[in-house]
Amino acid sequence: MKINSILSIFTPKDVKFFPLLKDLSAVMVKAGELLHNLVAHTEKEQRPEGCKLIKHEETAGDIITALILKELNATFITPFDREDIMELADKIEEVIDTIHRASQKILLFSPNHFTPYAVRLTELIHEGTLEIQKAVDELANMKKTGEGFRKHYKRVKSIEEEADGVYEEGITDLFRNEKDIVELVKLKDIIQELEKAANRVNSTGKVLKTVFVKYA
Repeated sequence: MKINSILSIFTPKDVKFFPLLKDLSAVMVKAGELLHNLVAHTEKEQRPEGCKLIKHEETAGDIITALILKELNATFITPFDREDIMELADKIEEVIDTIHRASQKILLFSPNHFTPYAVRLTELIHEGTLEIQKAVDELANMKKTGEGFRKHYKRVKSIEEEADGVYEEGITDLFRNEKDIVELVKLKDIIQELEKAANRVNSTGKVLKTVFVKYA
């Protein structure tokens, strides 16, 4: 038996990381919800306020991620490898950051409208963040939840696959039907950023799968 394994038997594992990861995933979910509202339900003149709300969540995510790093540096025994904790936090933060970048492009480009494909991408991003949150909520008990935990990261993968299809159809639709070249360029760049956000969600799901395989 490795020394670390022996120590883990006699030393209580610090569990502060589970609440911190839950807080970070909640920020991610809120950012995803705000992005969907920005694209699907917000009038053009109200977009700056929606973007400001997303910026607030992005800042909160930065603070929580920094706190996780600080706690990792100050903690001897962690629930699972500190590298995996930090990678999970980093991936969640990347989702938040990409959502924020998408909102900034929307604010900067100020398109006259959004296509149904862009709206659907934001729905999928939000759905993916919810699945990530559910998995993070079960991290402390993933050995017990088993198949339930697996369902979350499998669902994330299927969401990403659907998002790829929506993205391809959305780009095709733009070049086929958008007659205003300026609007086409704006919408294409925004849809590309939304697709990146969906990919970041999937990358987070992959980390959760790795954690499950290693520790469950």
